Order: sequence, then C-alpha cells, then structure tokens
Amino acid sequence: MKLDASTIDRFYDKVYDWLILKGPSVILGIVLLFIGLWLIKLLGKWLANGMHRKEVNPSLRPFLASLTVITLRILLVLTVMQIIGIELTFLTVLIGGIGVAAGLALSGTLQNFASGVLILLLKPFVVGDNVVAQGQEGIVTSIEIFYTIITTFDNRTVVIPNSKLSNEVILNISKKGSRRLDIEIKFSYGIDYDKVEAIFNKTVEEFKNCLKTPERRIGVSVLDDSGFKVSLNVWVKAHGFMDTKLVFQKELMQNLKNGGIKLPGMPD
Repeated sequence: MKLDASTIDRFYDKVYDWLILKGPSVILGIVLLFIGLWLIKLLGKWLANGMHRKEVNPSLRPFLASLTVITLRILLVLTVMQIIGIELTFLTVLIGGIGVAAGLALSGTLQNFASGVLILLLKPFVVGDNVVAQGQEGIVTSIEIFYTIITTFDNRTVVIPNSKLSNEVILNISKKGSRRLDIEIKFSYGIDYDKVEAIFNKTVEEFKNCLKTPERRIGVSVLDDSGFKVSLNVWVKAHGFMDTKLVFQKELMQNLKNGGIKLPGMPD
C-alpha cells in the first residue's frame, strides 16, 4: 500500500488537531499525576508520624497509612483520566458492580474489620484488661483486626469476632484499676455489734491488699427476726480480685473466731 502526499497531509492534520484540542489536557493530566503522587507520598509520611505521636495501635498504623495512600492514588488516577478525556462510564459501572458483589460476600468479615478498627482507635479495652464479654470473663491477650482473644481464668482461649464486641455490652472490670469487695455476714442479736465492727476494721487495716481510698464502709445492712447482717465494702486492686477476696474472707473468718464471735452454723 502506497501513501500519497494527500494521505500524509490528512494524517498530520488530524494529529495537529488532536494536539491542539487534547494536548493541553494531556499535559495538564500528566503534570497533575506527578504532583499528586508526590503530595500523596508526603501525606503518607505525615500520617504515619502523626499516628506514632498519637500512640495509635502499632498493628493499625501501616494498614491505615496504606489504605489512605492507595485510596488517594486511585482517586488521582480517575481524576487524571477524566481530565484527559477518557470515558469512565463503563469503568465506573464495573467497579461499582465488583464493590457490591464483594460487599455482599464479605459482609460479616467487613463488620469484624470495621469493628476491629474502632476498638483499636477508641480503646474501650486494651491488652491486659480483665473483661466480661459474650458470657466469658478473662484477660484480653490480643486484639487483632478481625477478632479479639481472651484467656479465661481456667486457661481457656476464647476467640471473639470484633463485631460481637462492638455491638454488645462489654464489662471492663479492671479499667479503673480498683474494685469494691463486698462481704455480708449474719449474726445473732446476742452478739455485740461494736465488737464485730472492731474486728472488721482490724482485718482491713492489717490486710495489705486493701486500698486506703476510697474509704471502707461498714454497717448493719439487714434486720430480721433471727438476727442482723453486717456489710463491709472495701476497695482492692482490680487485678487479682478473686485471689484477694478468698484470702481476705479467710482472715476475716479467723479473726472473728479468735475474737469469740460465733458465726452462723458454729456449734455452741
């Protein structure tokens, strides 16, 4: 096939027209692409440093930084394509369809993922906290993006999806650092209350795990036909609460016996 001069001239005319009409848009798009990529790179570094200063969970930092950078890059490329004049109708429909299909297929996983991000950001509990969740009580040993691991006090490992933790009640027992130990014991009316109160106070003062503040509270909580009940509210450290309770109750019982106080069920 031979090319004559008129064919070449028409080709150059079309190229010239295209350069005149589309050239500025293409150049603008290329410049915008390079500037945008440079700014996104700077933003990624700034975001990583900001999350480090804010002490965002280390397992969440690279994910959030990468997610932000990738999202901005995709938006930048789509914007440049629009400026250049590339039709995005089909691409938009295709991306939308893929997004809907993926959302339906991964709805449960995405819920766990979003919940994990919220837990790591808002910190309703952290690793080492004593929590009660989904009927399980134990120590939080790991918080992952999709699930949280709790080790119960009888050494069972419980894996709970994060969506369950973000949508339901969580009892964080150790977040405040202290818990109130409540004890109630019944005595007959023949026993001197002042003597009982003195033994309660002595036990609290001698027990090293009892906190000085908030102050303890001792008093008669119930009066009935067969006797009265004395209640003690004393504050102890949250961690090791059950061990503290067991030892304290043992010492209180022994001190009452040594003080000549008859406990319910004791022989005369």
